[in-house]
Amino acid sequence: MKRKQVNARARAIKHGYRSGLEEAIAKQLQENNITFEYENKANTVKYTIPLSIHSYLPDIKLPNGIIVETKGRFVLADRKKHKLIKEQFPELDIRFVFSNSNTRISKKSKTTYASWCDNLGIPYADKVIPQSWLEEPPKDQQ
Repeated sequence: MKRKQVNARARAIKHGYRSGLEEAIAKQLQENNITFEYENKANTVKYTIPLSIHSYLPDIKLPNGIIVETKGRFVLADRKKHKLIKEQFPELDIRFVFSNSNTRISKKSKTTYASWCDNLGIPYADKVIPQSWLEEPPKDQQ
């Protein structure tokens, strides 16, 4: 920041404003005898950030309807996504095949990929799709 800007901001802060521009506008209004409110909490406007729609493309869908998601690394963004999908679409039968389900979700966590799945009631396996999943009849035939 240039020295002139630093001085203007410091002066503005000293006079209760957040920037030199805010202070200059306030001064202009005062010089024109305009009554105004500066950052009055009563004027706070609450707003909602719009819904963000995303899509999920499953790795594999078996003929029996089971969706198999293969994961080497199971990063936070994936875990958040799959937790939301499970909450919003509980009828989907999504299962994971991990390279190693005993991998921790982070260096500092004791939670493994396996325990994360267990906590959400999501079936999982390591390295291959279990034969039982392949032989499982479709849900509508159970």
